[in-house]
Amino acid sequence: MLSSIMSWLGWLALVVLITGVAAITGIKPKGTRHVARTRLMGGARLALLAVAIIIAYLVFRGRAGG
Repeated sequence: MLSSIMSWLGWLALVVLITGVAAITGIKPKGTRHVARTRLMGGARLALLAVAIIIAYLVFRGRAGG
Protein backbone atom coordinates (compact mmCIF):
# COMPACT_ATOMS: atom_id res chain seq x y z
CA MET A 1 0.00 0.00 0.00
CA LEU A 2 2.78 2.44 0.89
CA SER A 3 4.61 1.74 -2.37
CA SER A 4 1.57 2.88 -4.34
CA ILE A 5 1.59 6.21 -2.49
CA MET A 6 5.31 7.00 -2.83
CA SER A 7 7.13 7.01 -6.15
CA TRP A 8 10.80 6.11 -6.55
CA LEU A 9 11.62 9.80 -6.19
CA GLY A 10 9.89 9.89 -2.81
CA TRP A 11 11.86 6.87 -1.62
CA LEU A 12 15.09 8.47 -2.87
CA ALA A 13 14.30 11.70 -1.00
CA LEU A 14 13.65 9.72 2.19
CA VAL A 15 16.97 7.87 1.88
CA VAL A 16 18.86 11.11 1.20
CA LEU A 17 17.24 12.73 4.24
CA ILE A 18 18.15 9.84 6.54
CA THR A 19 21.70 9.74 5.19
CA GLY A 20 22.09 13.48 5.65
CA VAL A 21 20.92 13.32 9.26
CA ALA A 22 23.30 10.44 9.95
CA ALA A 23 26.19 12.33 8.36
CA ILE A 24 25.55 15.55 10.26
CA THR A 25 25.00 13.94 13.67
CA GLY A 26 27.85 11.44 13.35
CA ILE A 27 25.74 8.34 14.05
CA LYS A 28 27.85 5.20 13.62
CA PRO A 29 27.38 1.45 13.94
CA LYS A 30 28.94 -0.44 16.87
CA GLY A 31 32.53 -1.49 16.44
CA THR A 32 33.50 1.18 13.90
CA ARG A 33 36.08 3.93 14.24
CA HIS A 34 35.09 7.32 15.59
CA VAL A 35 35.27 10.00 12.88
CA ALA A 36 32.78 12.60 14.14
CA ARG A 37 35.41 15.18 15.09
CA THR A 38 38.02 14.50 12.42
CA ARG A 39 39.01 16.40 9.29
CA LEU A 40 37.42 13.66 7.20
CA MET A 41 33.99 14.31 8.73
CA GLY A 42 34.54 18.05 8.39
CA GLY A 43 35.21 17.59 4.70
CA ALA A 44 32.15 15.37 4.33
CA ARG A 45 29.96 17.97 6.02
CA LEU A 46 31.38 20.69 3.78
CA ALA A 47 30.65 18.58 0.68
CA LEU A 48 27.12 17.88 1.95
CA LEU A 49 26.56 21.61 2.47
CA ALA A 50 27.85 22.40 -1.03
CA VAL A 51 25.51 19.81 -2.59
CA ALA A 52 22.57 21.15 -0.55
CA ILE A 53 23.29 24.72 -1.74
CA ILE A 54 23.53 23.60 -5.37
CA ILE A 55 20.26 21.66 -5.17
CA ALA A 56 18.52 24.59 -3.43
CA TYR A 57 19.75 26.92 -6.19
CA LEU A 58 18.51 24.58 -8.93
CA VAL A 59 15.13 24.25 -7.24
CA PHE A 60 14.88 28.02 -6.88
CA ARG A 61 15.75 28.55 -10.54
CA GLY A 62 13.32 25.86 -11.62
CA ARG A 63 10.44 27.34 -9.65
CA ALA A 64 11.27 30.88 -10.77
CA GLY A 65 11.04 29.80 -14.40
CA GLY A 66 14.62 30.70 -15.22
